[in-house]
Amino acid sequence: MRVLLLSWRDLGNPLGGGSERYLHRVATGLVAGGDQVTVRTAGYAGAPAREVVDGVRYVRGGTPDTVFPTALADLATGRLGRPDVVVDCQNGMPFGSRLGTRAPVVVLVHHVHREQWPVATGPVVARVGWAVESRIAPRLYRGCRYVAVSPSTRRELGTLGVPLDRITVVHNGLDAVAATGPRSAHPSLVLLSRLVPHKQVEHALTVLARLRAARPGLTLTVIGDGWWAPQVRAAAAELGVADALRLVGHVDEATKHRLLAEGWVHLCPSVKEGWGLAILEAAQHGVPTVAYGTAGGTADSVLHGRTGLLVSDLDGLTAATAALLDDPAARAAMGTAAAARAAGFTWADTAREFRAVLAAAVRDRSAVAVLHQRPVDRRGVGGGLLGQLDHAGGGTPGDRKSQDERKSHSDQSPHRPLPTVSGVTRMGAGGDPTSR
Repeated sequence: MRVLLLSWRDLGNPLGGGSERYLHRVATGLVAGGDQVTVRTAGYAGAPAREVVDGVRYVRGGTPDTVFPTALADLATGRLGRPDVVVDCQNGMPFGSRLGTRAPVVVLVHHVHREQWPVATGPVVARVGWAVESRIAPRLYRGCRYVAVSPSTRRELGTLGVPLDRITVVHNGLDAVAATGPRSAHPSLVLLSRLVPHKQVEHALTVLARLRAARPGLTLTVIGDGWWAPQVRAAAAELGVADALRLVGHVDEATKHRLLAEGWVHLCPSVKEGWGLAILEAAQHGVPTVAYGTAGGTADSVLHGRTGLLVSDLDGLTAATAALLDDPAARAAMGTAAAARAAGFTWADTAREFRAVLAAAVRDRSAVAVLHQRPVDRRGVGGGLLGQLDHAGGGTPGDRKSQDERKSHSDQSPHRPLPTVSGVTRMGAGGDPTSR
């Protein structure tokens, strides 16, 4: 297939993060399978307007703000070729690709931005952005197939009116890593994240400030960078923890994994995550995560009480972190379970499952084309081919459900209970979090 991916950023962008890594791995996986892939994205300093990386053709133009109309114009005028299928990566704002192509469109959504808009923008932009995301986009893409990266995102899309049987969950994968070194000899917290407001790195700094007095030598290593870095440094100074904070910025993959492996506990205080790739990357090294259970995908990537702990507020984040730091048996048990679970996620599976959705979207369009080429008895619309096309999905909802839940099946099976972490009672939100 000729596949066109529309994304406001690519992995080489200094502001790129987990969603860009997902897109890159999907693109290279499609190329490895014989597909032709083009990514249309925004430009940035030092990036060529056109280049081929790992077999993927990149076309860059516009800024993160203007990439949406310029990419749509390129699509509509044929400057991006004639794709068999278009993937519209909706990171809050859609590209409107259905207005510029007759090819089938698949919408990729990492998470719904209800909570993120007010944090990342001013009140006016937040209201407009949320209106576009929650009201206009579901109507514009009515009938399209969707890919969500977690069951939580799938459920949230359902609340916006997207039919659940049109949404397939395709999880993130993980790169295989070798042994990277020993755990830190002193208590060590680690956080892997872009430095932007909605990641709430300041909450991790507050945890550090609250716990360090009773735990001499406690440090926090923050891996990642972003435009919010000056505010993070200022908060560390204000809290009196600048001497215990390591802001290492962007690092290469080997350094990233070495630093993750040193940590005792990984923190994820983000307002919202589609899945939480950093959580599984820490898990590869046997490092459990403490995260907010109200942040969407964190409730899918952290199995509460088994691979980490889910909390509901800053006090809970502090208490859960303290409990894990002070309970080596529980920390080790959760770390072992986290590493075992992480081993089940591969980028090869991600690319294969994503391609299946693209192929189904192409089949949908082919079925419509056949319908338009043959006479139809309108008196039998309800039970005939037109009626079937109203529910076209390239397989039954049950088929898709089995695919969506393939990786989570093992998470539903019985496990031996892990050691109880003293002092932590309320984790997560809604129902029994250990069943996730």
